Amino acid sequence: MKYDPNKHHRRSIRLQGYDYSSAGAYFITICTENRKCLFGNIINEKMILNNIGYIVVDSLLWLEKQYKYVKLDEMVVMPNHIHAILFMVDCRGGSQTAPTEKRKPLGRLIGAFKTVSTKRINEINKTSGIKLWQRNYYEHIIRNEIELKRIREYITNNPLKWEFDKENPVRITSDLP
Repeated sequence: MKYDPNKHHRRSIRLQGYDYSSAGAYFITICTENRKCLFGNIINEKMILNNIGYIVVDSLLWLEKQYKYVKLDEMVVMPNHIHAILFMVDCRGGSQTAPTEKRKPLGRLIGAFKTVSTKRINEINKTSGIKLWQRNYYEHIIRNEIELKRIREYITNNPLKWEFDKENPVRITSDLP
């Protein structure tokens, strides 16, 4: 098949002109490749992680340890996706004008998380080169306390709504229009 720029192009879902390395709060969702349920199961409306799910949690926590300007807030690992709120905070040294380290933008942080978690999971499973995550991710810039509260509640309640979740491959759907 020949490349056709009218058909074969990716549109960015990112906010054009926004500096994704700047301090702020970001809501992220990352799904597994083909939305495969790999991280555990929802039982009695609670997420029960398996060993791979715990590696995902550990890899999220690794982001916070690796990059001093990253702070994790609310998060949940679901059977085939994760939701998290990441804060990128100002970390300044003795000077009030220069950050102490070069900050990675959000996309590079997500890439680092995906790389670390995939490598660890492939090592445990004794597999090589198996793709764990879908190519992209969803992000939303959290602009105020009301949004932050609403998104925290959404993340906390996500396991309660799994049977209706659009990411659930066996979700319950309504016959109503």
